[in-house]
Amino acid sequence: MPKFTSLSLSEAQQKVIEVITPKSESRFIPTMEAEQSVLACDIIVKKNLPSFDNSAMDGFAFKASDKGKKLKVISTVFAGEKDVNCNIQEGECCKIMTGAKVPVGVDTIAPIENCSDVTDESVVVPEKINLGDNLRKKGEELQEGEVLFHKGEILTAAHIALLASQGITTVEVIAPLNIAVVSTGDEIKEPWEEADEDEIFNANAFGIKSLLKQFGFEASYIGSIPDDLQKTIEFISTLNSYDVVITTGGISMGDADFLYQAFVANGLESIFHGVNVKPGRPTMMGKMGTTLVMAMPGNPLTTMLNVFTLSIPTLFKKQGATNCYHSAFYVKSAKTLKLRSGRDNMVLGSVKEGLFYPTRDNKIGSGMLSPLVESNAIAYFADNIDGFDEGEYIKVVSLQDISRSNTINSVNF
Repeated sequence: MPKFTSLSLSEAQQKVIEVITPKSESRFIPTMEAEQSVLACDIIVKKNLPSFDNSAMDGFAFKASDKGKKLKVISTVFAGEKDVNCNIQEGECCKIMTGAKVPVGVDTIAPIENCSDVTDESVVVPEKINLGDNLRKKGEELQEGEVLFHKGEILTAAHIALLASQGITTVEVIAPLNIAVVSTGDEIKEPWEEADEDEIFNANAFGIKSLLKQFGFEASYIGSIPDDLQKTIEFISTLNSYDVVITTGGISMGDADFLYQAFVANGLESIFHGVNVKPGRPTMMGKMGTTLVMAMPGNPLTTMLNVFTLSIPTLFKKQGATNCYHSAFYVKSAKTLKLRSGRDNMVLGSVKEGLFYPTRDNKIGSGMLSPLVESNAIAYFADNIDGFDEGEYIKVVSLQDISRSNTINSVNF
C-alpha cells in the first residue's frame, strides 16, 4: 500500500474538483419540488416583471410637477383592475392601491401617510418627493427575452418564487446522483442491533446520510463490509452502478484496513490518498470507472467534517452546479488559540453575535460526536498558521451553509 500523500486541504479539494465529469442526464420536475436541484439548461424570461406600470404603495398617483399642491381626487384605482380609464391632468390625482395599474399621465406616487388634508375630494401631496417615487415601471426588474437563470444554478426558494412569477410550473434539472453509503469494520453494529462494550453503533452512516440530505442529496445505506480483503473486493465489485460511493473506515494504514486494496483491485484510479489536515488525514478520493469514490476516515467527527468540507462541494460539481463551494464569511475570534503548524487545521466553533468561540478550546478528539452538536461553524487554517488572537478576524463557514451564488468562489483554506 502506498504512503499517504501530503496534499493540503485546498489542494485536495481542487484536485478532485478539476477531474470530476458532471452528470448530464436530466429530467423534468414540478417547480415547487425543485429546491436544491441543479438547472440543466438556461431559463429565459417569458413575461416582463412587472408586467405593467403599478403602484408600490397605497397612496395618490399624480404628476411630479404638482408636488406640494392641493390636488383634486378624480378616481380610485384598485389592484386587479384591468381597464383604468382615467387620464390624470395637471392639478389632478387618483387614489391608488398597492399593485394597482397606474393611470395614463402619472409619473409619481405619494404614500397616503405622507399626504395631508386627505378627503374624498382632494389631498395635499408632499413637497419632498422625487419624480418616479413608488412607481414600479413595466420590465424594470426583468425584461422578456433575457436570461433569468443559467444552467448549473442551484435552485433556492428565491429561484422558485421567480420561476412561479413567470408561470413556469416545471423545470429541467440534472437527475439526482445515485449515492451509496458503506461502512466497514467487524466492530460495527447497526443501531437496531445489540452491541456489547467492544462493539460500536453505526453513527457514521446515519450522520452522512443526514448531512447529504441537508444539502439536497439523497443516499442509500447499503451495509457494512467485514474486515476481510476478499469479501471487501467482492462487495465493492457490486457498486459500479452508483454515481458516487462514500465509505467510512478501513482507509488508513492498519493491518485490517483493506479498503484501498479492494478498490484498486476493482480498477480504482486514485485522485488523492491522504490529506495533511487535522483532523482527517486518512481520506481518499478516486474514480472506479464512472463511479466517484470518497473514502472517509472511521472516526465519527473526522468523517462528518471531511464529508462537509470535501464531499459536499465535490457532489455539487458532480451534479453539474456552476458554484460548488461553501460560502465563507469573516468574524472576530472571541479567544486566543494556539495551533500546531505544519498541517492544515479545521477548528469547530460557534458564531454568536459576530464572534467565533472555538468549541471546547479546540480540545476535541476525532472519535467524538458531541462537539458537532455544540458547534455551528468551522474555521480553516493553512499549515503555516500556528494560532490566532482574540479579536483577530478569521474566515469561517456555517455548518448549515446552503446558500449558493451562480459564480464559482472557492473557500481558501
